Amino acid sequence: MGSPIDQLGYVVPDIGAAMERWLGQLDVGPFFHLPRPPLGGLRYRGRPTDAAIAVALTYAGDLQVELIQPLDDHPSPYRDFALAQGSGLHHVARFAPDFDAAVAARAAAGRDPVYEGHGLTPDQRFAYFEAGSNDEGTVEEVVELAGVGGFFEHIRSACAAWDGTAPVRVIEL
Repeated sequence: MGSPIDQLGYVVPDIGAAMERWLGQLDVGPFFHLPRPPLGGLRYRGRPTDAAIAVALTYAGDLQVELIQPLDDHPSPYRDFALAQGSGLHHVARFAPDFDAAVAARAAAGRDPVYEGHGLTPDQRFAYFEAGSNDEGTVEEVVELAGVGGFFEHIRSACAAWDGTAPVRVIEL
C-alpha cells in the first residue's frame, strides 16, 4: 500500500472554469476532457447508482491531475464532497497493475471500498477507500491500469511535449 501517489483528484463545480484556472494560473496542460465518461457498474456505499460526471485529465510531470464535476444529484462521493465542502482535493489515487491484489491488501487492513465500478473501459475497474481518521476527508482510490495504461501514457507524453496549443482536447468515448 505504500506505492507512490499517481493522481490527485479534485472535485470542481465548473470543469471549464477549473481547466482555465489550471491552464492560465498554474501553467498545467493540456487537458483531455471527457464530458461524460462511460462509467458502469457503479456502487456507492453498497448501493447501485447511475451518477454521471465530467472529467478532465492532465499531467504535471509524472503526477496525473483529475478534475471531476458531478453532473447530477445521484448518490456519489463527488456529490457528497461538493455538498459538504464545495470544491477541492477529493482523493489521491494509485495506479495498480494488479487491481485484485491492491484491493485485497486494503481489505486485509480492514478497509472496504465505499465507491467502485468500471471506468473508461468495461475491463478497467476502480475502488475508493475512506481515509479513516484523516481530518481533511481525502479518500484513496485504486485504479486498474487494464485498458487505460496506454491512454494515460498518451496523455503524459502530450503534456510533456505541450507547446501551449490545443489546451483542451475533448475525448468522446
